[in-house]
Amino acid sequence: MQWMIYGANGYTGELIAREAAASGATPILAGRSADKIAPLAQELGLSHRVFGLADAARVAEQLGDVGLVLHCAGPFSATSAPMIEGCLAAGAHYLDISGEIQVFEHAHAQGARAREAGVVLCPGVGFDVIPTDCLALTLKQALPDATHLALGFDSRSGFSPGTAKTSVEGLADGGRVRRNGEITRVPLAWRTRTIDFGDGEKLAMTIPWGDVSTAFYSTGIGNIEVYLPGSPRLIKQAQRANYVRWLLGLGPIQRMLKRRVERSVRGPDAETRARQPTYVWGEARNAAGRTVTARVRTANGYSLTVSGALAISRYLMENSVEGGAYTPAMLLGPQLVEQLPDSTPITVSEA
Repeated sequence: MQWMIYGANGYTGELIAREAAASGATPILAGRSADKIAPLAQELGLSHRVFGLADAARVAEQLGDVGLVLHCAGPFSATSAPMIEGCLAAGAHYLDISGEIQVFEHAHAQGARAREAGVVLCPGVGFDVIPTDCLALTLKQALPDATHLALGFDSRSGFSPGTAKTSVEGLADGGRVRRNGEITRVPLAWRTRTIDFGDGEKLAMTIPWGDVSTAFYSTGIGNIEVYLPGSPRLIKQAQRANYVRWLLGLGPIQRMLKRRVERSVRGPDAETRARQPTYVWGEARNAAGRTVTARVRTANGYSLTVSGALAISRYLMENSVEGGAYTPAMLLGPQLVEQLPDSTPITVSEA
């Protein structure tokens, strides 16, 4: 099957392209800029294509001989929908490395169309959301009548430019949790609690992470929160930001913040990634108050994104899978994270 990495010139896209080439794979590298894509393709000995996503017919035409697209060009809030349309029209499986709630919701809303087209739609095949999704399904299996699910992770690797820009976009939107099956807007740092993610207890706050969407599809649990550790000062800053969210959403402010990201954010280097693992935690609770906890330690988030995205790409190219919308754990099971490099086995215990 011929496949494509779109956005291969971005920080994470390039990491994936280099690892794919090193393993002997021959993806087509693609993106909007010939000046950025062509040199990388030439260096890696791969073919390349240059096209934007504004014209759906043009996208479908470029995917006519492609069986799978690994979409790495953010911000996914702007790029995922046209690429999904192109994949549905061309009959190509769609994967991406997004962590954005609205992207997951849009992809799962296309589930019926994907089934009819025989196309797999599986956004979030990186750190967003493989480890937390696998813990969510593990906890559902351990506590089938769970009514509440909390997930979280402790990562110190810093941001890539794309992730930083997505975070800037999300400031004005506030937080998100799922209540009684519905995604609900809440303030930034809406709730705090002390959590042992696997490396000692830390104060943590709720964040609008992708599992607010995906864990519902994986488990059917209707109440979901996601937590990230933060110092008391950082949490207070996030809570104070609620008062100026309207200002942070203004176009000029967004552009200024994104320009600052472009000037100052580069993404962690290989040495930094290698020495900074990630601790992932989850907790499920049922109506009777029984609580089950799960943990796993993984590679650095960006390293896991590379290995996870390639593992799911290989799986779809080597196996026949019924079309539809999936999460990573729905597609390959909760053991997926354990099979990735530098991951520990998942541990489950009664809280």
